[in-house]
Amino acid sequence: MKLKMMYPYLNADIALIEKELARTVQAEDSVIEEASLHLLKAGGKRIRPVFVLLAGKFGDYQIDTVKYVAIALELIHMASLVHDDVIDDADKRRGQDTIKSRWDNRIAMYTGDYIFARALEMITKIEDAEAHQILSHTIVEVGLGEIEQIRDKYDLDQSLRTYLRRIKRKTALLIASSCQLGAIATGAPSSVHKRLFWFGYYVGMSFQITDDILDFTATAEQLGKPAGSDLLQGNITLPVLYAIQDQAFREKVENLFVSTNPEKDITSIIDEIKGSDAIERSVDLSNRYLTKAFHVLEELPPNKAKTALHKIAKFIGKRKF
Repeated sequence: MKLKMMYPYLNADIALIEKELARTVQAEDSVIEEASLHLLKAGGKRIRPVFVLLAGKFGDYQIDTVKYVAIALELIHMASLVHDDVIDDADKRRGQDTIKSRWDNRIAMYTGDYIFARALEMITKIEDAEAHQILSHTIVEVGLGEIEQIRDKYDLDQSLRTYLRRIKRKTALLIASSCQLGAIATGAPSSVHKRLFWFGYYVGMSFQITDDILDFTATAEQLGKPAGSDLLQGNITLPVLYAIQDQAFREKVENLFVSTNPEKDITSIIDEIKGSDAIERSVDLSNRYLTKAFHVLEELPPNKAKTALHKIAKFIGKRKF
């Protein structure tokens, strides 16, 4: 089942948000606007806006209010992608040229900053102090995650705890905030929006672990970028952490980092990771986070949104791209 089939009653609202995203990134500078629209048109699952809307269904749902949260969270995510591509020197994302590849690093950084500023402008439409505090904390944590990713590049001595903290900051908290802020924007009770935060957090951890698994198990066509890109860029993800417990494999990864032809060497490393127990162990940890998410979901009142959240969480755990 495709992701969009799990919440067909949101189609009109999602289409509205898509139009609003395009309108929001319009700029006086034609290059910044063109670059922003280039990223937007590359697509994406729009997971964060979907979580915002579904969480909003636990309160007094009004699309003209909750849309501002959905737009803001997606824009923050988009801005972080632009900055990531500069940090990682990435040429492709979702099968399209990155902004830094089509233009340059300077334009990419300005574009990311502009998109981020527009996100902050959107969230001011929500007059709730708690919502602003939550979003501010999330933005700080995302920034720390960016710094940690730079710091931890090529570091094969980092711990599992370091990795989990990094993906919490880089991915999970933004998804958790999407769930919580969607509920807050529609006046859902505190007991509900706090549970939605934890649901989103656990799903977000599973989502990123699955992404890191797919970097080795999916095809370049499915990924929209070469397989093994994360490792080539020096990002040590969960399957690698598990696999380098074997000393011989660790030495191969060390050699990859100093290789004059890493694109060629990565093929055998991918094959070894797929042939080891690293993928299975990574899937197991992802599933443990999903199990926690399902337990939290059971504590929420029943409605169509709860059913959709359950289906989406299952999809995230089983997806192949």
